[in-house]
Amino acid sequence: VHVVESGGGLVQVGGSLTLSCAASGSSFTLAVVGWYRQAAENQRELVAGFSSRVGPQYADSVKGRFAVSVDNAKNTVFLQMNNLKPEDTAVYYCNVGGKDDDEWNTYWGQGTQVTVSS
Repeated sequence: VHVVESGGGLVQVGGSLTLSCAASGSSFTLAVVGWYRQAAENQRELVAGFSSRVGPQYADSVKGRFAVSVDNAKNTVFLQMNNLKPEDTAVYYCNVGGKDDDEWNTYWGQGTQVTVSS
């Protein structure tokens, strides 16, 4: 399974970005998603997640501003980020989990840089 992220970039405070994370692999069935971010010298933190059982969940720092969604037909997940703040600046990673040839596996995307300028 190959996971490709896209959609990062430079945006001004208050702006919006949508990140995409596409998982390719004919035998992979997407089940859970996590969006993480890592700012310089910080640990990687979970900011949003989604599963069919629980639905979307968000860290307090992004609640009300970020929204995660999934296109199961395309094995693609999205992170809509609104009202961006300088502290949202980080490399964002997606982590997808699901069955791959009847085995449960998780895969990371390569990361995409989000920079919010004030």
